Parts: sequence; structure tokens; C-alpha cells
Amino acid sequence: MSPLNAVVEVRPSPIAGRWYPGDPDQLARQIDAYLAEVVLPPIEGQVLAIIAPHAGHRYSGRTAAYAFKTVVGNSYNLVAVLSPLHGYHPAALLTSAHQRYATPLGEIPIDRMAVDQLRGFLAEKGNIQLEPVAYDEEHSLEIELPFLQRILPGLFNLLPVMARSHAWQTLQVLGTGLAEIARQTSTLLVASSDLSHFYPERTAELLDQEMLERIVSLDPISVLAAESEGTGFACGAGAIAAVMAAALDLGANAAQILHHSTSADETGDLSSVVGYGSVVILKRD
Repeated sequence: MSPLNAVVEVRPSPIAGRWYPGDPDQLARQIDAYLAEVVLPPIEGQVLAIIAPHAGHRYSGRTAAYAFKTVVGNSYNLVAVLSPLHGYHPAALLTSAHQRYATPLGEIPIDRMAVDQLRGFLAEKGNIQLEPVAYDEEHSLEIELPFLQRILPGLFNLLPVMARSHAWQTLQVLGTGLAEIARQTSTLLVASSDLSHFYPERTAELLDQEMLERIVSLDPISVLAAESEGTGFACGAGAIAAVMAAALDLGANAAQILHHSTSADETGDLSSVVGYGSVVILKRD
């Protein structure tokens, strides 16, 4: 990582043109097409959080569109996107050292006040560090941003968090801190995660269904336990658990599975697939 005072303001995208189209018009058309295909079930209640997959758009974009369709046209001052960090870093929780994220659709400002507030909360309540990282190669947070840029009508600020930790004590404090921030301004919570990796399609279906059922039961501890039990997998389980904790703190009392797919839908290879799921977390009267 470069010294913070030498970090460029705009995080350069390491995945545009590879994980999703680098041409802004093509990217916008592709996302709009995914959204147009979505037929949502009835959504009853206030949307507090969504969970969406993060593979390349050609693989998981159709499933991700279900989650994002639930908030099309809504206006938020802040969007907190939580993802895993697939590379190694010693810190449990990380955020961006840059001032803005860039995609082909434009730049999204990072809310430094929200980042600083969350950093202070984590340090005070859990002695947990929120480590800034520059020039990261992480795809799982960025991949959600073009969807947000297409569905939200106004400008919004970003609170990016990459969670390497799967420790409930850490993630619970993170969730509580996110909820405290969300009470102060209109906020959407987004967890970025794929599901099982590289199992045969039939096995993946069973593993993914178990994980999705644990998510909609609104039990973040059981989500974290699934991998050690061998009953379900999610590379972003830490991000999911923290977003669930935040949503529960804000009054969430329901969740719906919106869509599930696997990479076989794109590749036709049933022997070794990656699972993708979309979920919405709600507050109902």
C-alpha cells in the first residue's frame, strides 16, 4: 500500500472491461436489460438491505438484478457496500484509502465522515481497526457499483467495507456501527457474496438452498456456522452477517429469497459450478 498522502483521489478500476463492459453505453444497456427481465414477487415492507452476487456480470448479473430491482427509483444519501476481500491482508476489516470509486458510468464519492464515524465506533466499542487500503484489486465490492449507478436516481455517497473476518464478535460490532450511521441518514445496506464454489450442480443446489434459508431466517450466527458445518458456503459470509446484524438493529423482521442461479446457466458445465443468490431484508409493520 502506498502512503496515504500519495494515494490518487480516484480508485482506478482493475476490472472494468473484463468483469463487466468497459464501454459506458454497453454497460448501461446490459444492466438495464438484466433489470427488465426481472419479475419480482410481491415485496411487503421497507427494504433495509439487499444481498447480491459478485461474479462477472455475464455469470451473475441476472441474479444480482433481482436484488437491485427491489430499490429501483429509491433515493439514498448513503449506500454501505460490504464485501469480502479475496486477497490476503492482516486486517480484519478494510476500507478504501481513495476518495472516490470510478466505473465507466462515472465516479462515486466515498463518505469520509461516515468512514471516520465507523472507524471511531469500531475502535471504541470493540478495539477493532478499520484499515484503509489503496489500489486494491478486489472485484466483489466494485462489481455492485454500476447497478447502483443505474437504479438510483440521485447522487449518493459510498461507505465501502471489505470484511476478512468471520468472527461474530467483530461483525456484530460492525453491524451495530452501520445501524447507528443508517439512523442518521437515508441508507441502503448491500452485502456482496457468491455462494458455493466448484461443486457439481446438484450438490451446489443443496448447499446454496441451506445457506439461503439461513439468511432468510435472519440468524447471522447460523450463516457463519454453515461453512464449518459443511452445510453451506458463502465467500462473503462475514459481509452478510454484518449486514444482517445492522438490519436487525434497524428493525428487520423478514427476508425473501428472490433468485438463485449457478454458473452452469451461462457455461452449460454442470460438473463444477459457482452459486449465486439474491435476497432482500425487510422491515414489516
